[in-house]
Amino acid sequence: MHIALIGATGFIGSAILREALSRQHQVTALVAHPEKLTASDRLTVLGTDVQNLDALTRQLQGFDAVITAFSGHANSDTLGYYVSGIKNIIQAAKNAQAKRLLVVGGAGSLEVAPGVQVLDTPGFPEAYRASAEGARTALQLLREENDLDWTMLSPSAMIAPGQRTAQFRLGKDSLLVAADGNSHISVEDYAVAMINELESPAHQKQRFTVGY
Repeated sequence: MHIALIGATGFIGSAILREALSRQHQVTALVAHPEKLTASDRLTVLGTDVQNLDALTRQLQGFDAVITAFSGHANSDTLGYYVSGIKNIIQAAKNAQAKRLLVVGGAGSLEVAPGVQVLDTPGFPEAYRASAEGARTALQLLREENDLDWTMLSPSAMIAPGQRTAQFRLGKDSLLVAADGNSHISVEDYAVAMINELESPAHQKQRFTVGY
């Protein structure tokens, strides 16, 4: 497939890029700093600004799928910058008539009990609140879309570098917790789950989650 990958140099985006290339997909990386990547036979690198709707619309035309790992972490107004950016990404995907939009979500909007989300539990780390609020807003925006073929993948509570095992569980809207009491997934296995969904759609117009 020919994939447009927004945010391909980030923590999760770079893992998705590696997984997609390892499976022989053709990737166009849309990044704020194209100098961070080296183009190859299956990798095209383009500078992009998700805040420029018209330019982004032009860049998203003609792909089999768009994957966004965009985050607002590099901006002082993490929440505002992210929400503005994800709104543009959704609109640009619609304008470009993208066949699919796959979105990197957050764990904050997953439920730990009926009606109780991780983000609303006591002790949620303030350092992650803005990005978690942004991802929750993105999910709400996507659920309001009637025409766009979207999917969001939320990680477990902890996502960190580790091993690519391709052995994990999938869920829907509830936080997955392993037998050891931890909710975790390696960034490598998160990327496996994302590209699996790309290749074999099973959660169209849905959010799902991955964990051990």
